[in-house]
Amino acid sequence: MNWYQLDVEQVEEKLHVTADNGLSEKQVQAARKKFGENELTGQKQMPRWLIFLKQFQDFMVIVLLGATLIAGLLGEFIDAIAILIIVLVNGCIGYFQEQKAENSLEKIKQLSAPLAHVKREGGWKRIPARELVVGDIIKVNSGDRVPADIRIAQANSLEMEESALTGESLPVAKSGQAMKKANLDAQDQLNIGFMGTLVTKGNGTGIVVKTGMDTEMGKIASLMLTTKKIVTPLERRLAELGKILIIVAFIMTALVVILGVMQGRPMYHMFLAGVSLAVAAIPEGLPAIVTVALSLGVQRMIKRKAIVRKLSSVETLGSASVICSDKTGTMTENQMTVKNIYLNDDLLHLTGEGYHTDGEILLSGREVDRSYPNIESMLLYGVLCNHATLNIKKGKYYIDGDPVDGALVVAARKLGIDDRAKTDYRVIKEFPFDSDRKRMSVIVEDDNGMQFLIVKGAPEVLLPRSSFIMTKDGRKQLDSARSRKLNGVVEKMADEALRIIGIGIKPIVKGDSIQPSQLEKDITFIGLYGMMDPPRKEVKTAIAACKQAGIKTVMITGDHLNTATAIAKKLDLLPEAGRVVPGSELNTMSQYDLEKQIEDIYVFARVTPEHKLRIVKAFQSRGHVVAMTGDGVNDSPSIKAADIGISMGLSGTDVTKEASSLVLMDDNFATIKAAIDEGRNIYENIRKFIRYLLASNVGEILVMLFAVLLALPLPLVPVQILWVNLVTDGLPAMALGMDTSEGDVMKRGPRNPREGIFARGLGYKIISRGIMIGLVSLLAFMITFQNNSENLVYAQTVTFSTLVMAQLIHVFDCRSEKSIFARNPFENKYLNFAVISSVLLLLVVVYWSPLQPIFHTTALDLMDWLLILILSIIPTILFAVTKK
Repeated sequence: MNWYQLDVEQVEEKLHVTADNGLSEKQVQAARKKFGENELTGQKQMPRWLIFLKQFQDFMVIVLLGATLIAGLLGEFIDAIAILIIVLVNGCIGYFQEQKAENSLEKIKQLSAPLAHVKREGGWKRIPARELVVGDIIKVNSGDRVPADIRIAQANSLEMEESALTGESLPVAKSGQAMKKANLDAQDQLNIGFMGTLVTKGNGTGIVVKTGMDTEMGKIASLMLTTKKIVTPLERRLAELGKILIIVAFIMTALVVILGVMQGRPMYHMFLAGVSLAVAAIPEGLPAIVTVALSLGVQRMIKRKAIVRKLSSVETLGSASVICSDKTGTMTENQMTVKNIYLNDDLLHLTGEGYHTDGEILLSGREVDRSYPNIESMLLYGVLCNHATLNIKKGKYYIDGDPVDGALVVAARKLGIDDRAKTDYRVIKEFPFDSDRKRMSVIVEDDNGMQFLIVKGAPEVLLPRSSFIMTKDGRKQLDSARSRKLNGVVEKMADEALRIIGIGIKPIVKGDSIQPSQLEKDITFIGLYGMMDPPRKEVKTAIAACKQAGIKTVMITGDHLNTATAIAKKLDLLPEAGRVVPGSELNTMSQYDLEKQIEDIYVFARVTPEHKLRIVKAFQSRGHVVAMTGDGVNDSPSIKAADIGISMGLSGTDVTKEASSLVLMDDNFATIKAAIDEGRNIYENIRKFIRYLLASNVGEILVMLFAVLLALPLPLVPVQILWVNLVTDGLPAMALGMDTSEGDVMKRGPRNPREGIFARGLGYKIISRGIMIGLVSLLAFMITFQNNSENLVYAQTVTFSTLVMAQLIHVFDCRSEKSIFARNPFENKYLNFAVISSVLLLLVVVYWSPLQPIFHTTALDLMDWLLILILSIIPTILFAVTKK
């Protein structure tokens, strides 16, 4: 079917849909059954059995399996079976960790998937793009990715960049006209919007004609869908660390084996002990635990309304030292309400809050009705030059569309003007709002065939284009005195933290040029709307918390200087010596001057997207790690340039979300603070389990090395070493990754992005605690072996139990940078469960007779446990007390 050759009415007829109503739910189900989901089929996932086998490809595990086979051939069946079971269980844990990480990442991917604006059963709603079906009526706006192949029905200055499909980077102008020529290539089909292409300008509506693999993009999907796992800088550093640890562990274990053989111990026993020690000492699970910790932390962020699109940004969040945030919707409620209307030299007041329509329009305390000059016209023009609709759901009003447009719709409702007023008018042409034009215009035709232009936008853009003004006595010349008076009103409104929108009209004679540059001049200025978007209650606290955390908050807004200053003061964002800089001043400032002054500036007003990019670069030149928010398509360069690009989940465009590393599901500044808090905590949790794992591994190596150096019997047998690695390293380390943040995590300064893994004394803590764990375990062996030298199994059981208990007590010390006494030990329920599970498993291998010959253990009495607990607590208590 060549959809581009058909008129819009023919397309509607063939797909059994109308632009007014869209598809019914029954039609949607039938279409989905016929065509499937609207998604491109990716690469086949690796089979689960292959992921499981991957857990055993580590070199040392293969060596251990080889040694186990030799042990079996030499008749050591119990040892061989026990080691095989432990390796198998370890593989299962690795497999489940990997699956959990993959599932978490897939969940994040789904949450950050694009949405489509679709009309179904007469109403507009947003749905995940994958749920679109053939026949759906959709809207596209500047900054959106086209979610399926669509036949464009209506186009308002609509342009699309189709380089993803055709390789051509220049935007293509689109229209709704049928094209009668046959066999056109994709790039010549000017009334088709293709899946995956980008709307660079304007807006429009269309009918979905192809979905998923049937789209033009679907035909080349196999060429472009090469999924590559992105490794975070932290994972890369840990992989490099892992290589160093392998070499160190190999040297240490080789030393143990060589010394043991030189002392006349059996070669086979020493080799098996050495390989088991190497497997236990190498933290092969560290990268997997890091991925799990990152993905679990990311899931916690989702609960706090922040979606992380790039795992690497989690690390960067902890280093953020400057947040450059939009004002509207992020620091404010994004529930615009018209508070004042300036018309006929009068200042009118509107009552009512939010989107409720039960307010009044007052002049000097008396209600204004339609008889007041020009009020009906002004409010009607605001509704006609508008895309927003006021809807009600579960008794609550909400706006579908831009909040500024929504405020105009609500203001008109207070005078009884609703969407039905639009039926007497027809929009001929639209010139959409963008951040450069700072205005929106529509050409409208009434029932009598008369055409006129309605323009709404920023007063400083509209007033220079106006030659006349509407008064109670009709249209008058807009002279310099009237202009000065209007500018004074704008200043006064801005001082009251109001956002100001001007509106004007111009009659059009048929045959006039419809180019915006020609049309948008000699306008008749009607009046001003003064809107209030109140600050979010939680933002003031969030800014104060960021300040305490050493993070500077900078407000960036397109609003008037006075409005921005008033809001900044309400939020306690602007200190006494802090500066407010308008965009006009930025234009005259060199980048060098901006970099010199940037530390003193807290508010940027009347800025353009180009200014945002300069601001980011200026802060970065001063050594700051910058988080930048944005929502429009023109914000994507500054979001890409920032260390942490933050896009808006509710108001943000698809292209901005794609450029960002963090998406705010509620467009709320407080969510940025929560994400930084969580980002810092995730990094601290990773440091915690690195500290725990490596200190435990150092203790395991040293107890064996010290024993061999002192020519003592081996204090641990291979199966015990592997059991310790499995039980005490796995569960508690995972539980540390789920720990809550310390109370002062947002009271510390930002982390230096160049700081190493072992910074802030972590290396010392690992080595010192590791040495102490090794020493107390060896001491346990020496005491018990000296008193009962004929019962080696008894001495090994005490050593084994001391090593396990020392590690399990040490895990609580790892929860705090200060000491074990700094935090409630029972706060982390996952850690409590992990420790209790490990203790119970220890008791099972010590006391359950079927396992005693396998693990070379024997039952211990109360005095033994007293010795074990006293020795186990020494490493943790010693350092806690000496630090105090």
